[in-house]
Amino acid sequence: MATLSQWVAGSRPRTLPASLVPVVVGTGVAVGEGEPVWWRAVLAGVVALVLQIGVNYSNDYSDGVRGTDEDRVGPLRLVGSGAAPPKQVLAAALGCFLAAVVAGLVLAAVTTWWLLLVGAVAILAAWFYTGGKTPYGYRALGEVSVFVFFGLVAVVGTVYVQVEALPWEAWAAAVPIGLLACALLVANNLRDIPTDRESGKRTLAVLLGGPWTRILYAACTALPFMVVLALAAPHPWALLALLAAPLSLPPTQKVLQGATGPALIPVLGETGRLQMAYGALLAIGLAL
Repeated sequence: MATLSQWVAGSRPRTLPASLVPVVVGTGVAVGEGEPVWWRAVLAGVVALVLQIGVNYSNDYSDGVRGTDEDRVGPLRLVGSGAAPPKQVLAAALGCFLAAVVAGLVLAAVTTWWLLLVGAVAILAAWFYTGGKTPYGYRALGEVSVFVFFGLVAVVGTVYVQVEALPWEAWAAAVPIGLLACALLVANNLRDIPTDRESGKRTLAVLLGGPWTRILYAACTALPFMVVLALAAPHPWALLALLAAPLSLPPTQKVLQGATGPALIPVLGETGRLQMAYGALLAIGLAL
């Protein structure tokens, strides 16, 4: 039996800001529109958080039973390390997905039942990222999925359940948030290039190779600040997000200077902190 601390480690807490930051930013847009509904924002946060944890447990299970996590550097893998049997990790993933469904049902009931379709697609995307016979995460499509679901869907969805409209600010704010979520995945996959290549997991990092993957990471952390400059004309307070720029320097420097293996583990935490700071500041700016 895995211990509580092992289950927490297996949930990959450094990745969890990727789920909550979009909700914060979407709520900032809703405040700016003058129609925030706080209990709906909280429920949107619950959906996002438990989906992210479910994705992490699902990936742990699927990669573990395939044997691709046996020699992996980085956070604890429950199945790959033998800390927990596969059935328990699968049950944990399904339990998280069920919790997301329950919270999503409430939001759909008070807005539109079309949200159930969006939620169903999100859960299927979470499972087939590494699950099934042909997981798309093994076909270099992980970054696309992260941008769509942790950027566009999460931010725009959070705005919609509160204001029941789709203002352009929601779409614009979703782009930098999606890029920063991609930065987390790019850093993770950059670290795992050797083991992923050996196990046949063809991530985008494996296809691009180390040098181009490092450039991709730098682009994902730099472009969000360019988007803020574009937002500044109609929303000058959005420039507050530029205050997070110094946080992008340490992880980008490590990546561009050729850090590999365990040396890339701190980059995940630093990227998460960058995402949180950027998201909080952008949310405040858009709310004002």
